[in-house]
Amino acid sequence: MPLILVVDDEPAIRESLAFALARDGFDIVEAGTLKDANASAADADLIVLDLVLPDGNGLDFLRGLRARTDVPVIVLTSRDEETDRVAGLEMGADDYVLKPFSPREVVARVRAVLRRAKQPPAPEEAALRGPGGITVDPRTRRARVADHELGLSRTEFNLLATFLRSSRGRVFERSQLLELVWGADVVVGDRTVDVHIKALRRKIVEAGGDAKLIETVRGVGYRLREEP
Repeated sequence: MPLILVVDDEPAIRESLAFALARDGFDIVEAGTLKDANASAADADLIVLDLVLPDGNGLDFLRGLRARTDVPVIVLTSRDEETDRVAGLEMGADDYVLKPFSPREVVARVRAVLRRAKQPPAPEEAALRGPGGITVDPRTRRARVADHELGLSRTEFNLLATFLRSSRGRVFERSQLLELVWGADVVVGDRTVDVHIKALRRKIVEAGGDAKLIETVRGVGYRLREEP
């Protein structure tokens, strides 16, 4: 069974999550500090990560994690920490859960994220090309602007590939992107789409591309810009 790393400095939260996840058949490792989390992260199939820890900020841990792996991450935040939730998604978190939460809700999120992570690419799918020199290779899961690699998270890659697989100029409503990229059993909201689009645009610009390659259609959603 998948190994879930639960990182939270509150023993009661760790224990309730560990019990619910173990009852659902998962193997569990608990960590109350970033030091302990770093020691166990390499073996984890998914990480449930609190952002406020006694020896550092969970966002810093997530940033370092994304530099070396795309292991799925679900962040835990309080309702008044919207800035941290947005930052976590921009750094490549796959989902977030607001405190206080039901352990069963977290189990459902874990299962949904793992299903998305395990979806294999089409084995014979050729590289996808788009405007502005964007290229996506579904087999290697790498994306580039000209010669510059984008370094996308798994969700950002799937989002960009969804645009490139569509007919040019097609407008996607947020609800459509949620179903296509996050899945029909998605439990996140429209704001998650906006945050990932923002992060994707930023990485395109950092690689020398144009942020306007992904256009906002006011009141509707998003589309990939057509070639001039």
